[in-house]
Amino acid sequence: MATDLARDALGIELRAARRDELDGWYDTLVRAFGGVPEVAEERQLYLEVIEPERTIGAWDGAACVGTAGAFDFRLTVPGGAQVRAAGITMVSVAATHRRRGVLTSMMRRQLDDVRSWGWPLAVLTASEPDIYGRFGYGAATFQATAEIDTSRVRLAVPPGTDDVRLRYAAPADVLDACEALYARQVPLRPGMVARLPRWERVALLDPESERNGASPLQCVVAERDGDLVGYARFRVRPDWDQAGPKGSVLLTDLEALDPAAGAAVWRFLFDIDLTSTLHTRGRPVDEAWQHLVSDIRRCRVTLRDSLYVRLVDVGAALEARTYQAPVDVVFAVEDDFCPWNAGRWRLTGDAKGASCARTEEPAELALSVRELGAAYLGGVPLASLAAGGRVRELRQGALTEASVAFGSPVAPWLPHGF
Repeated sequence: MATDLARDALGIELRAARRDELDGWYDTLVRAFGGVPEVAEERQLYLEVIEPERTIGAWDGAACVGTAGAFDFRLTVPGGAQVRAAGITMVSVAATHRRRGVLTSMMRRQLDDVRSWGWPLAVLTASEPDIYGRFGYGAATFQATAEIDTSRVRLAVPPGTDDVRLRYAAPADVLDACEALYARQVPLRPGMVARLPRWERVALLDPESERNGASPLQCVVAERDGDLVGYARFRVRPDWDQAGPKGSVLLTDLEALDPAAGAAVWRFLFDIDLTSTLHTRGRPVDEAWQHLVSDIRRCRVTLRDSLYVRLVDVGAALEARTYQAPVDVVFAVEDDFCPWNAGRWRLTGDAKGASCARTEEPAELALSVRELGAAYLGGVPLASLAAGGRVRELRQGALTEASVAFGSPVAPWLPHGF
């Protein structure tokens, strides 16, 4: 095994980090990402949410030279089920130990562990996207960033918007209520993650050193008949020139239960005094505000990759979600890194459920586990992957059938990093 080879040939031991070793383990991670120390509050919080039994450290003698961790997530999949997934995180290798197989050994150990836990999925966000494809992770969700010129872009709002009342609130004072609203949203969109205990505090981290001239975190809540129906967390960065104010609003979080509540919150952000730009990042690619603005070109919307998905157990993963159209197709799956997935699988499913089992029937679509991961949450069409030569159709009509079935009526979205 790769783990044993790393220990024997290179003198590197691969094992879980003990609680008393986490500070040094975390220092290795920070150094690999540039060495700029985090503020004490942020470091302490991340050390609290780390699960030591799911961490991996690569040790060269007493020195930690590699890190990798996993969180026990519940990930929403098409159909609304929340599936157990390993949230792969904090992966690093010391610059002194690159090109020695340390990363491959940690990836091997992690996926073996996830399989032993009985979890069908592993997910991650990638600092460098080209690293993880070779381990079977496919880019499954994307996120939108916008720089909206609110001095020139108008917002049309739906009926009922004026019935929503807004008020400022201290972010910590309304945290529980906002988290309850967030929890209601989780089953509605693939890619969303049910927050683990203490994770709600991550949204309130507000070190002055990271504000770049902006205000402390602010919060506005939207209410109807006394009930919370939406909220936004944001900062304001004041700025002036000879013509007058040109401040910016920096949105960090926004959730709303219905179109009117969402429009009321967006209108508020557009209209904050002394500002002319609204910056958003990490938002759903199909978010409704894009259909309310008068000029989408002046919103400067850009896309980037977000959540990468890896099927650890092909059969269990494909059975865990539903399909928006009936599907009955045999996949020939390639998976060199996790060979237990390789072979032919027959998927039969619809909007009510699915079954997926090994078969000896002729293959109708051929692809690698990476493409299955990309298509899994419904945001990347199998037909698009086929157009790039990543999926091969072996039975005429199988591609269209599977591509339509795998789709999602709403774009998958990861609301925060990990």
